[in-house]
Amino acid sequence: MVRYPRQLSKTQVYHVTLRGNEKKEVFLDDEDRNQFLATLGRMKEEGNYYLYAYCLMDNHLHLLIKEGNDNISRIMKRITVSYVYYFNKKYDRVGHLFQDRFRSEIIDDDSYLLAAARYIHNNPVKAGLVKSAGDYEWSSYKAYVGRNGAGSSLISTHFLLAMFSEDRKSAIKSFIRFTEQVNDDKFMDFLPSVEEECLSINDKELRERIEDILGKHGRSIEELKTCVSKEERDALIREIKGSISTSVRQLSRLMGISKDIVFRA
Repeated sequence: MVRYPRQLSKTQVYHVTLRGNEKKEVFLDDEDRNQFLATLGRMKEEGNYYLYAYCLMDNHLHLLIKEGNDNISRIMKRITVSYVYYFNKKYDRVGHLFQDRFRSEIIDDDSYLLAAARYIHNNPVKAGLVKSAGDYEWSSYKAYVGRNGAGSSLISTHFLLAMFSEDRKSAIKSFIRFTEQVNDDKFMDFLPSVEEECLSINDKELRERIEDILGKHGRSIEELKTCVSKEERDALIREIKGSISTSVRQLSRLMGISKDIVFRA
């Protein structure tokens, strides 16, 4: 596949997205998310870049970044290499974690910058995970509205808030109203397509298919959790994962087995 040169931003601001390879999860628990935020913090020391917004989903993430002493390619390389090393070591795996290189789009004016921040903060709302941006723990929204959230210290909030008002309280109120506005913002969207939604499997159907597969081996879901060897358990999980297109999280929840075990299998 031909790789075209990355388009550079005259403003040095980019909306960056990273997606898990084959749409797999890149964050399996809160320790992973905190580790990624810690990585962002280490890599932005001494003005290497400025972070205006972020959102961590299970299998992808969004960053709103302005270049500092480093260019965008070096910034993202340092972040991803560090996190992938941690992730592979923790889960005893090798190989790629993220899908191809990161994707980026240039942010060339203030209105587009604000819209990008709104889009990023509303990603969990559009995915149906929460009812409002303020309910989601793993984004920078709380940093903007004066609430202590994960990674709040990483965010340079003044630049965006000052676009609404120099008075911080007024700016926060305007920022909240702006974020909650009905909009048709279009950015790099990693939410499932209509076709993917139609192909998704519900819990009832998934449980039935898991039970069918286990039944062929004379096993039940309860036995998978407690009465089989590690080798047999992992082999059965691999067969289930290979036969059914679904997420590690959904399999973990329905089988009552930790996401770590399902992932490593």
